[in-house]
Amino acid sequence: MPAVTVDNPLILPRLPEPGEAARDRAVTSVTTAPTGFEGEGFPVRRAFAGVDLRDLDPFIHMDQMGEVDYAPGEPKGTPWHPHRGFETVTYLIDGTFRHQDSNGGGGLITNGDTQWMTAGSGLLHIEAPPEELVMSGGLFHGFQIWVNLPARLKMTDPRYQDIRAGQVSLLSSPDGGALLRVIAGDVAGFEGPGVTHTPIALVHATLSPGAQLRLPWNPGFNALVYTLAGSGTVGPRKVDVRLGQLAMFGTGDVITVQASAKEPIDVLILGGQPIREPVMAYGPFVMNTRAELVQAYEDFQAGRLGVIPAEPHPGHDVL
Repeated sequence: MPAVTVDNPLILPRLPEPGEAARDRAVTSVTTAPTGFEGEGFPVRRAFAGVDLRDLDPFIHMDQMGEVDYAPGEPKGTPWHPHRGFETVTYLIDGTFRHQDSNGGGGLITNGDTQWMTAGSGLLHIEAPPEELVMSGGLFHGFQIWVNLPARLKMTDPRYQDIRAGQVSLLSSPDGGALLRVIAGDVAGFEGPGVTHTPIALVHATLSPGAQLRLPWNPGFNALVYTLAGSGTVGPRKVDVRLGQLAMFGTGDVITVQASAKEPIDVLILGGQPIREPVMAYGPFVMNTRAELVQAYEDFQAGRLGVIPAEPHPGHDVL
């Protein structure tokens, strides 16, 4: 699991120790993600399945893509499809993915890179492995998270952010037992590079065997921890978690994660400021009312969410 790593975390800036008055967040639930298939048939774990959308707010959806080691000819992606009313965050741990959208955004991401697409008023996009990866096969592992937009920003202009692995903020726990990659938001005073419409924080943390992380967390945000590899415990009562499980936390100032004594644990830690507005979602559209969903579908059918860009023919110049 390459993402971004360092040989000695103690060379990095260190998280502050939580103060004596800090309150540990208790674990309110642990759910196990069912498996399924997305797009043209790549395997996913539906990380938020079975969790009340009100508890996830401002998040809507999260898929763990892979981890899968493709044989030559097997890598798959998604065909062109629309979105409106939210943001997609695609974080790639292993492999290479290509993104293109009808607003002119896109590019390749690989180990530790993130693509942050604000669909806003609407666009079309496609995500697929590049041709050379299809030919060679190889490891593929990542996440896609859907972040809701408040009603006042549902129709904001589309935007694309290409966040390279080298741009994320790298931190260490006080004893060096945990490496944190801050992708977005403010975590204990350290800012990630992702620019968010909805206030959130997103962290990928790796804990060495037996290591504990007590992470200061914005008390105004909700808190979720998803185990993407290994096993350990979460919360002050040390609730067991393993690969594919999502832990939800109650109120407080500190999130606690501990790796098992025998193996490291990798987790995604995320949270945000709840929007607390009605959510009407259907397929690739996330709006506030049924009428807005109908309008989104009609706009898509009428071509008002963009058109698929023409692909240049090999051997011809693009004017």
